[in-house]
Amino acid sequence: MSITPERKQALIGEYAVKSDDTGSPEVQVAILSERIRNLTDHLAGHKKDFHSRRGLLVMVGQRRRLLDYLKRADANRYEGLIGRLGLRR
Repeated sequence: MSITPERKQALIGEYAVKSDDTGSPEVQVAILSERIRNLTDHLAGHKKDFHSRRGLLVMVGQRRRLLDYLKRADANRYEGLIGRLGLRR
């Protein structure tokens, strides 16, 4: 359900705004999106895992808050990020 350290470093390298960037909204949203995808796949096979479902909802809410912040701060970065991640909103 979690992501490997190698995958996490790849996401950081791909979405970093500057070198050694791990805290920017883009990186945080990319990591959350990967974790959400993994957990969604897990829940497809384990329909009664309600504890993990709650964790999924928490992660989706955190990603939504980060995206709302990014939209307020810089709309161009927001549009680029949701395009790269393939998010609907």
